Amino acid sequence: MRENETSIPKEDEIKIKEVANELPKMPMVPTSHCKKPGVIFVFEKASLVPAFVDKKYQLLNSDDHANFLRRKKMDPYKYRPDIIFYVSEFALKCFVSLLEIMDSTLYKTGRVEAIYVKTEEGELIKIEPNTRIPDLQGSFCSMMLELLQKFSIKAKGSRETLLRLVKNPVSQYLPANYLKIGFSFSSNKVVDLDEYVGAVNDDVNLVFVVGAMAHGKIDCDYADDIISVANFPLSAAICTQKICFAVENKWKLK
Repeated sequence: MRENETSIPKEDEIKIKEVANELPKMPMVPTSHCKKPGVIFVFEKASLVPAFVDKKYQLLNSDDHANFLRRKKMDPYKYRPDIIFYVSEFALKCFVSLLEIMDSTLYKTGRVEAIYVKTEEGELIKIEPNTRIPDLQGSFCSMMLELLQKFSIKAKGSRETLLRLVKNPVSQYLPANYLKIGFSFSSNKVVDLDEYVGAVNDDVNLVFVVGAMAHGKIDCDYADDIISVANFPLSAAICTQKICFAVENKWKLK
């Protein structure tokens, strides 16, 4: 493959080429089978683009590959895997486990059912709620690069798949009776998130759709409602953190 080529697996290859790639030093988080309202996260337009740079297969980012991106006339602001890295830190560590913040209460109740990441290139990744994301961005990028090459990552010492590429569209994985909420700064509906979430019936399952890109807005025609939670743009990580705390307060998970 030439230096300027990117390589992303095709959807119809996923089932054929799925491999048993183990995720090292990533013990599985036990989840509860208690049937209570749950949450699904969807992160749209994540910049996870693999390419051959300096004879090495890498995940493009604006810091390490600025010269490469300039040579190829590619916008460096679009190549920000760090955004979904920090989003995943909140979504998996704060919202699934919140081990330090919540003394593992949310972790034990297993309220997060799934996390989906849609890349700028159109790939759809499913992250199981019992996955632990690496603490370092470099390790995270290596993991995502391997996922895009190998199509799945399994738990160490187990055959259970923690991350996998799945077929589009994401809407087919979102149950019809779940309230699907999209977040967009451009929405005319500006709400106090605590009040908005608090007004939802306690037995309603929730889907939160958040943009994982540096600029622009998400396309989520499958959402039941599109809201803004601030009068200024928020980073994906801050938006996700606000969601976590709003739901934590609603369900009194302390």
